[in-house]
Formats: sequence, structure tokens, C-alpha cells
Amino acid sequence: MKTIYLIGGTMGVGKTTVCKQLKQELCHSVFLDGDWCWDASPFVVTEETKAMVLDNICYLINNFLHCSAYETVIFCWVMHQQSIIDSIIEKLDLSHCELKCVSLIADEIHLRERLTADVEKGIRTADVIERSIARIPLYQALDTIKIDTSNKTVPMIVDEIKGLTSCK
Repeated sequence: MKTIYLIGGTMGVGKTTVCKQLKQELCHSVFLDGDWCWDASPFVVTEETKAMVLDNICYLINNFLHCSAYETVIFCWVMHQQSIIDSIIEKLDLSHCELKCVSLIADEIHLRERLTADVEKGIRTADVIERSIARIPLYQALDTIKIDTSNKTVPMIVDEIKGLTSCK
């Protein structure tokens, strides 16, 4: 039985850092960051590009699921709407898979601090701060397991994720 982790959260909540650590701690695992499937210049959001990115994501995840070298597939992306999660799940071959859907969340104070630090380092642009903060309440409506990262270290979050049961 394979395990797939779908890990969502707003920008700055720690998805990539947590998933990279999770990959190191789980045997025979592979990590896909949804942002890698949409790293374009210019970054254009249209119905066509959204459909293409979802197709790319699902194609890659399914290939990982069908590959005997991997027992665990870890995927992260900004998944702030249930329709995004559902559109991914419906295209996956989940036979012989345990699905774990997680939303990493943070309170406004911690999220603002993290994003401001990223802006100061030149990692992000300042416009992401208010967009990310505006999305915080959206995650409560999702059919996912919520993990608050506000006052936790990466190892603490990873341990919490490793202890989860299936969500679907």
C-alpha cells in the first residue's frame, strides 16, 4: 500500500520546507512541489494554463504512484479551495493508496513575520503578504486535516504529519 500526502497551505506557511524534511524521513519517498509545474515567465493565469498545470501535476503524481521505486508520494501546493483538491484527487489512481490530505495553517502574526522576512531576503514580493493573509480563513472550510505551524518547529510538524491517519 502506497501513501500519498496532499499538503496545502497559503504562501509562507512552510509547505516546501516541511515536505523536503518529510521526504528525508520517509523511506522510498518522492516530493513534488506544484509550483514546479507552473514556473513560467511571464506567470499567466488563464483557464488554459490552470488546466495545463493540473494535468501536469496529476500526470506526475500518477507516474510516481505507478513507479515501484516509491512507497510515498508527497505533493504540496497552495490549495485554498476544495475544488482544487477535488480536481487533483479525481484524476489520481488511488487504488492501493492511502490518501492523507493536510492543510498547514498559521496565525496572521506568524505568517506576516515569515513573509516579511522572505520579502526582506528578496525571496518573495511584498504583494504576497496581504494575499496570503486574506486566504487564512479559506483553509478552515476544507476537508483536510489542519496543522497549525505557528509555534512549531519543522521536526514537530513532520512528526505530526507522519502520525496522521487517512483522510479519504
